[in-house]
Formats: sequence, structure tokens, C-alpha cells
Amino acid sequence: MIDFLSPFYLWIKALHIISVISWMAALLYLPRLFVYHSLTKDEDRATSELLSLMEYRLARFIMRPAMISTWLFGILLILTPGIVDFSAFSWFYVKLLCVILLTISHGWLVKRVKDFENGQNKYTSKTYRIVNEVPTLLMIIIVILVIVKPF
Repeated sequence: MIDFLSPFYLWIKALHIISVISWMAALLYLPRLFVYHSLTKDEDRATSELLSLMEYRLARFIMRPAMISTWLFGILLILTPGIVDFSAFSWFYVKLLCVILLTISHGWLVKRVKDFENGQNKYTSKTYRIVNEVPTLLMIIIVILVIVKPF
């Protein structure tokens, strides 16, 4: 791998964790905003516009940079010698799959931001409540995989 990364391992790891926390906060909050937004009445235009602005800013200025930095620092961790054992199927590959699923979830949520902006929301508040659980479940799996390394 890349030996010059080894002295920076703890910094990379810290920045990765900070990025993950920020990304997860946004992934958990945005569907909650969608719940409120989907419950607004057509005549309450001011609330709808405020929620659209909040959703846009959260997705654009917090969620996107946090996702990018999570991936960046995660890749740097992978490239740091001795951190990941690629020789056998392990917890790492399942974790990577879960992170990919989080990224897909991120993309789906961004699409919903655009739908709300254009007045084309197709989903109910119940759907957004259910969707809100997806990042939570993936986060639980990822944390268990990283800490416990069950296989």
C-alpha cells in the first residue's frame, strides 16, 4: 500500500470518524424534514418553502461534503499499510457493502430534495418515517462490523 500514510493513521482515522458522524447526522435529519414537509398543506406555502430551503442546505452543504470526506478518509485508511486484510472474505467487505448502500440512500434522499423543490413529492410521511430507519440500521451493522469484527 502507501507507506507514507502510516504516520498519519490516527489523524486519518479521526477525520474519518468526524466525517461519518456528520454524514449520519444529515442522513438521519433529512428524512425527518421530509416527514414534516410531506405533512404541510398546499396553502401553507411559506412553511413549504422554508422546509425546501432547509432540505437543500442540509443536503448540499452538510450531507454531500460529509459523504465525500467519509469516502476520502475511508479510502486513505484502506491504503494505509496493515489496516485491512484483503486475503480472506471478512467484515470489511460487508462493511463496504453497507457504506455503498448508505451512499445509494444518500442519492435517493437528494432526489427527494429535488422533488420537494419542484412540488413533485410522491411519498407519504409514513414512507419517510420508514426510510429514516435505513441509515440507522446500516450504521448499527457497520459499527458492529468495525468494532466486533464477527467474521
